[in-house]
Amino acid sequence: MIFIMKKRSLLFSILALVFGAFLIVYGGIDDSPGGQVLGFLVFIVGVAGAVKSKKKVPDSH
Repeated sequence: MIFIMKKRSLLFSILALVFGAFLIVYGGIDDSPGGQVLGFLVFIVGVAGAVKSKKKVPDSH
């Protein structure tokens, strides 16, 4: 059960990375600095979530 939750957390983190990158690009095309900042923040949250969920996974050695 916990392994499934960790996979879900990693999946949401990856989705946040993709959505953040999309917002940065779209904000640049639309010339919207607020959109780019929001995209950057979402991207950073995605990176932090991915690192946090990856640290919790025990080694399979």
